[in-house]
Amino acid sequence: QYSQIAVAGPKARELLQTFKSVDLSADKLPFMHFIETYIDDIWVRVYRISFSGELSYELAVNSNQAEELWNKLLKAGKKYKIQPYGTEALHILRAEKGFIIVGQDTDGSMSPSDMGLSWIVKEGKNFSFLGERSLHRSDLLRSDRKQFVGLLSNDGKTHVPEGSQIVTSKKNKFPMKMEGHVTSSYAHGSLGYPIALAVVENGHQRLGETVFSPQADGSFVDLKIVSPVFYDSKGERSNV
Repeated sequence: QYSQIAVAGPKARELLQTFKSVDLSADKLPFMHFIETYIDDIWVRVYRISFSGELSYELAVNSNQAEELWNKLLKAGKKYKIQPYGTEALHILRAEKGFIIVGQDTDGSMSPSDMGLSWIVKEGKNFSFLGERSLHRSDLLRSDRKQFVGLLSNDGKTHVPEGSQIVTSKKNKFPMKMEGHVTSSYAHGSLGYPIALAVVENGHQRLGETVFSPQADGSFVDLKIVSPVFYDSKGERSNV
């Protein structure tokens, strides 16, 4: 019933404010809130959220008016040099912020804790939810569980392919013990160097450690385990 249009970038608020019926001041619409309003005569639900590292809004609109709204945004955005962006650009932007794609950076074995998302799980004596018991199983409390991290090549220029395995030594003989794998990897972006996201055994406690990724040609890529948030770690650009 609804279509969703993302308006992202440093000029996103300025663009949407050109429609006089919309008040998107930070006080009126804080980060992670939404309002219902009109753009000209089109009803929209405006979400103050971001799947990138920049100021962003997502507009939910009745699908039979989505094309009309799209055209209005493109017309109003000409002076801001607006342009549509595709899913590959979206993937790079979200990866630079360490935002996960469920099913790509996760699988059915991952827990919120593995992904660094313990803050989103509310537990307490008078609060319970479906799946809560599973989070306390011994298997989900193991110290060697694979955990979500970022990876940077030590030379600052080598791009490691998605699916590459992670090992701790170049001297191990095949078959090597694999301690994790690369879940997302991008060669180019706003940072100017390749980045990767991965799940690595006990990764949260291994920041700064060098690991290695064996490649099909027999070579290894030297990688440093880092935070998965590569861009604006404090969220200052998206939370203005």
